[in-house]
Amino acid sequence: MKKIVVIGPESTGKSSLCEALAHHYHTLWCPEYAREYLLKNGTNYSYENLLDIAKGQIALEEDKMKKVEGRTKSSNSNLLSSQLLFIDTDMYVMKVWCEYVFGECHSFILEQIVERKYDLYLLCNTDLPWVKDELREYPDEKNRIELFNIYKDILINQNVPFAIVSGQGNERFESAVRFVDNFL
Repeated sequence: MKKIVVIGPESTGKSSLCEALAHHYHTLWCPEYAREYLLKNGTNYSYENLLDIAKGQIALEEDKMKKVEGRTKSSNSNLLSSQLLFIDTDMYVMKVWCEYVFGECHSFILEQIVERKYDLYLLCNTDLPWVKDELREYPDEKNRIELFNIYKDILINQNVPFAIVSGQGNERFESAVRFVDNFL
């Protein structure tokens, strides 16, 4: 199975892109667990809540991996496409969130960064307009660019290939497809 992670600052189209890519490649995607958690528990979160969110993200990802594996075994479709999983958010995002808001990161998250393996990262650029949402915290362009650069630095300093996805509307999706196709 090839696992492709989509990361970036909030309101950069990560969820929409994951869903569209999964549809395009006839496979599944793993949504961001934090959204479900915060909608259920409220936006007044603590440092400890971020550990719960990280564990929930991993459990959700594991569940989606099992479903992709099950589809692969029972599918007569394009085997390569059916072995892809698009993931909205990983432990790098949790690390950045912990450090950006609380100035520290749970050891569990750092351990998971080392243990979990991915095949490609798509980093969403901040060239989309920020859209207000009850869960979003950083509407200022300065924060969005700062967070983008933090993600970019992380990706530069690890060994998994990555690409920066930019563009408006379908241009963004087509750019992501080109990167995924070139990777495959």
